[in-house]
Amino acid sequence: MAQKRLLQEWLALDKEKWVHIETDESNILRWKLGLWVVNPDSVWHGAYFQADMKFSPNYPYQPPHFRFLTKNICHPNVYTDGNLCISILHKPGDDEHSGESASERWNVLHGVESVLRSVLLLLDDPEINSAANVDASVLYRDSSSEYNRRAKALVAQSLQDVPDGVTMPTPAQLAATPPPKQADDDDADFWILSDDEEEDFGGSDSDEDMGDFEDEDDDEMDEEHKR
Repeated sequence: MAQKRLLQEWLALDKEKWVHIETDESNILRWKLGLWVVNPDSVWHGAYFQADMKFSPNYPYQPPHFRFLTKNICHPNVYTDGNLCISILHKPGDDEHSGESASERWNVLHGVESVLRSVLLLLDDPEINSAANVDASVLYRDSSSEYNRRAKALVAQSLQDVPDGVTMPTPAQLAATPPPKQADDDDADFWILSDDEEEDFGGSDSDEDMGDFEDEDDDEMDEEHKR
């Protein structure tokens, strides 16, 4: 099921100008991507952020793992290793420890696009009360000018990582893109696919093919990174 849904999501996102996705045909459970910050009012405007997404064989019932590959992002909710603290990537259900309700966390109607748009929104509206990077949180709160200076410096640095042939979308290109369809209850049936509809995207459907899924530098996220 994960492979089928991810193929559909990739084909839809491949038409978008604000995201660039690279997939391995032998393992569609691993994506590398670039995100353009296209909001002209953002301190990060013009940045091209590289990131890594990994999906479990149980996707979409379990959330993906998102990690920035762009180094030295100074942001309250980005850990120094690039991992991200954001509710939409937390496991489904209420969580008494964090106080998050199920509506804030992952559910089957979310998808890659909703995750990426949430990440872009979080860049501009950080949650400083549950900071992953305390130093960045203090800087954001107490010295906005220095925070903005560091952000602008990283924007310029990030452009060195733009792949050949990839350009930031123009306002006209973004305006030509229809707004994303909001998930509702009627969409649930679309994503709940029968076994007969399963299709291979290279490789095997077996969980045993997940050897590439984990890197030495990115083992299972510990509890600290999940909250």
